[in-house]
Amino acid sequence: MTPPSVVIEFSTPFAVFLGDITSETFAKTGLGLIRWRPGECVGQVRLSAATYDAGVPDLTAANARSQGARSLIVGSAAVGGGVPDAWVPALCDAARAGLDIVAGLHVRLASLPGLAAAAEQGGARLIDVRVPPAGIPVGTGIKRPGRRILTVGTDCACGKKYTALQLTEDLRRRGYAATFRATGQTGIMIAGRGIPIDAVVADFVTGAAEQLSPAADPSHWDVIEGQGGLFHPGYLQVSVGLLVGSQPDAFVVCHDPLRTHVAGWPTFPLPTIPQLVERTMQLGRLTNPGIRCVGVALNTSRIPAHERAALLAHHAEQTGLPCVDPLIDGTDAIVEHLEGLFS
Repeated sequence: MTPPSVVIEFSTPFAVFLGDITSETFAKTGLGLIRWRPGECVGQVRLSAATYDAGVPDLTAANARSQGARSLIVGSAAVGGGVPDAWVPALCDAARAGLDIVAGLHVRLASLPGLAAAAEQGGARLIDVRVPPAGIPVGTGIKRPGRRILTVGTDCACGKKYTALQLTEDLRRRGYAATFRATGQTGIMIAGRGIPIDAVVADFVTGAAEQLSPAADPSHWDVIEGQGGLFHPGYLQVSVGLLVGSQPDAFVVCHDPLRTHVAGWPTFPLPTIPQLVERTMQLGRLTNPGIRCVGVALNTSRIPAHERAALLAHHAEQTGLPCVDPLIDGTDAIVEHLEGLFS
């Protein structure tokens, strides 16, 4: 059964538009595409030197077009999912230059002043990613065949998508049938399909999660990209719906060890990893009594190299689970633990 996913087809090569973003956290859409579709990215378009640098060539829209780019992807994942007024002229210039504009924001591109006219003038398309498919049902809670693993996080933007992508790669390399199930705008753009869970009406979130990961062969693994966080004061609702609807057999906790408080909500401290494991188990048992945690994924990209091993060992000892940085170590240790539990 093919789930009623959003299918995204945008022209490549592409450039990433970072506007005036200064935070790595809010540049995660652009960074994800650069990391997972590197051969198709010609560079970045920034509005000033103070904008976050994703480490690819700086271009203007005209430069990008002359170097073969066919799409400009809005790389923002800012709170609220909007487009600042200061960005609109640059997006209009890009559309007039003939670049398709692709965005996974809550605002529709055609609603931005002058952008639809600029796109018509340049023969460009406006492609909105964050639009859920029609006909999503209310969740049933009925267990379905197939295996599922969900990434959960102590916060937003702490590695859930990257961990899920790496897990999918490593499962396949070890001979398993595995499918990455995208639930956010960046994941959908990387995979080419998925359901933007945070754009689904609340009553249908669990149903969307069920549809995203339908009944499958008992040995097949769906690797589901997590969203939000169960301790997040703004986004916990999407996390709960995704957890209950996904009915995961296993989950991996993702965490940024340098972060102490919820990003953008400085008065809310992050939960500990054991606290998150406990809450995930408590809620997940509603639809899958056999749910269990199978590993911890840390983002150690900003940890000094000589401190990495001790940090990973600390969390492994604290939880009794394999602990890795997926982008440095891979996830084989987690997959091997999974094999021991579900063989």
